[in-house]
Amino acid sequence: MAGAAAAQFGGGFGFGPRFVPARFPDADTFGHGFVFCRGVFRSDRREAGGTGWSTDYPDAELNFSIRLSELTKTRVTRGADGKPVHATVRLTDDALFKCPYLHMEDVGTIALSDEEVRKLREYLLKGGFLWVDDYWGEYAWDQWVEQIGRVLPPAEFPIADLPLEHPMWQSQFQLKELPQIPAIQQWRRLSYDTSERGEESRVPHFRGIADGRGRVFVLMTHNTDISDAWEREGEDPRYFYQFSPKGYGVGIDVMLYAMTH
Repeated sequence: MAGAAAAQFGGGFGFGPRFVPARFPDADTFGHGFVFCRGVFRSDRREAGGTGWSTDYPDAELNFSIRLSELTKTRVTRGADGKPVHATVRLTDDALFKCPYLHMEDVGTIALSDEEVRKLREYLLKGGFLWVDDYWGEYAWDQWVEQIGRVLPPAEFPIADLPLEHPMWQSQFQLKELPQIPAIQQWRRLSYDTSERGEESRVPHFRGIADGRGRVFVLMTHNTDISDAWEREGEDPRYFYQFSPKGYGVGIDVMLYAMTH
């Protein structure tokens, strides 16, 4: 257990919280259809309920890829076992540039190196798309804003709210709300409240950064855990019916926007 913890919080990029190994891409990973890419990074602290880069890994990407293939015409790459192919990608690897979409969670604990800052900036300015999800409260927000500000200087790339009227939320599903989705464990522990940090995180924020042409290329869903609606869809019918349809609606709209803009 100590070894796994070290791998997540500063010792390396070996395993997720369920001892599922990171799946780094090989020569055959890309070029056959959609591949869910998750960015791996080092954390300099812990957040309650978070496990650094591997939060919600790997079931979030597996379940989302299946639903994406069922609810859209997107061709999803599958392995010999029939399961969707997914990839964990270091921010300094050239494989990053084969990912039109990059997903990261628990980014309120992220600590980027100078090389990661440089590579992530290059990736985004070349046309990549980053979605960061599942980080709660003011401290986590401030840490993420400081780190993304090193990648994209805020004077040139300001953060702005993305209201329901934004084209992203009309990609396929016409969203009627931008939902607050808690982790299933927190939802149960807090007597089915949706805010994981009480009044501090009561309001979910859906924000983005756009390039010079108005294309959003960084999406930030703060005070909500959209990915848990994918990961935990089969664990509790009450949780599924309350949160998973909303989570998939958000996710598919984001993915289609990312891949068509």
